[in-house]
Amino acid sequence: MAKLNDDAARTDLLNRLKRAEGQLRGVQRMIEDGEACLEIAGQMAAVRKALDSAYVRMTVCFMQQELQSRLAPDAKREQALAGVLDEVQTLLGKVR
Repeated sequence: MAKLNDDAARTDLLNRLKRAEGQLRGVQRMIEDGEACLEIAGQMAAVRKALDSAYVRMTVCFMQQELQSRLAPDAKREQALAGVLDEVQTLLGKVR
């Protein structure tokens, strides 16, 4: 299985996961403090959305990396590929 080779993509993904981790810790505190279930549920939904978003971003980065490594370098093709991957990311984002 391929690994993320792009340092910027890896940093972006790690930052997204760290934010989700912070949100999850907030949910744990809310439970410990006896907050209302509806408020906790709202925050849990935000954590799920953050994780889904990170997953989509990782998937698109993987696709971009794999396609670029398998296609001959060409400026027009690179630009077209970037456009298609932006659309894929948008479509995957709507699944959540």
